[in-house]
Amino acid sequence: MAIEKLGNKVCIITGATSGMGKAIAELFSAEGAQLVLSGRNQERGIALSEQLPHSIFVAGDVKDASYNESLVSSALENFGKLDIVSLNAGILGLGNVVDLSDALWNETLATNLTSIFSLSKFALPHLQKEKGSILINASIAAFKSFPNHPAYCASKAGAVALMKQMAMEYAPDIRVNAMCPGPVDTPLLWNSAQAFKNPDKAVENAAESTLLNRLGTPEDIAKLALFLVSEDASWITGTAMTIDGGIINS
Repeated sequence: MAIEKLGNKVCIITGATSGMGKAIAELFSAEGAQLVLSGRNQERGIALSEQLPHSIFVAGDVKDASYNESLVSSALENFGKLDIVSLNAGILGLGNVVDLSDALWNETLATNLTSIFSLSKFALPHLQKEKGSILINASIAAFKSFPNHPAYCASKAGAVALMKQMAMEYAPDIRVNAMCPGPVDTPLLWNSAQAFKNPDKAVENAAESTLLNRLGTPEDIAKLALFLVSEDASWITGTAMTIDGGIINS
C-alpha cells in the first residue's frame, strides 16, 4: 500500500472552490492532508468540503486581513497545527494602463499579492513550529507580458519576489516556493482571453504555442503542487518553477 505523501499534514488552501485550487485540494486530500478550504463561493466551498474527508470550508475574501487570521485560527482550532499554506486566489484586473481604474488596479494587487503577505504574516509563526512550507501559485506572467494585463503581470512578478524574500528570511525552518503556470484550462484562462480580439482563437493559439501542443489541466498543476510541498522537494526553496508546456521556450 502506497504511503500518503501528506499524511497528518494540515494545509490551508486559498482559491479552493474552482480551477487549480480545487484540483490541489482534491489531490492533497487524497494524499492524507487535513484541509482548511478558503474561497468566496460558499455553495461550492461547502460542497467541496463535504466531498473531502478531514476538511472544513471557511468562506471569505483574502483581501481581508481578519479573514486570513481566521483561516489560521481555524486550522489550529480544528486540527491543532499548521504545516502548509497553498496560495491560489487570484483575479485578472484586465485593462491597459491608461484605461485601468485605480480601484481595479488596487483590487488586483490586494488579491494577488497583498493577500499572500497577509496570510503569511499570520501563518509563519505556526509553520516555523512544524518546519512547514508555503507554496504560491504565481504565473508565467511574472516573466512574460500580455496585452491588457498590467495589474496581473505586476502582481505575479511581485508574488515571485516576495516568495524569494520569505524563502531567504525564514530558512532553514520554512520552505517557500512558487509555481508559474502557463495556459491552463480554467475559467481564469477563458476570462483572460477576453483581452484579445478573438478570445476563442487566443486560447487555441495558446495551446498550439506550447511545445507540448496542449493546454495544461488543473490536475497538471496539482501534481507539481504536491511535489513542492512534500518531502520529495525537501531541498527545494526559493524557487519559481515554470509549468507551461514549454510555451516560454516556444
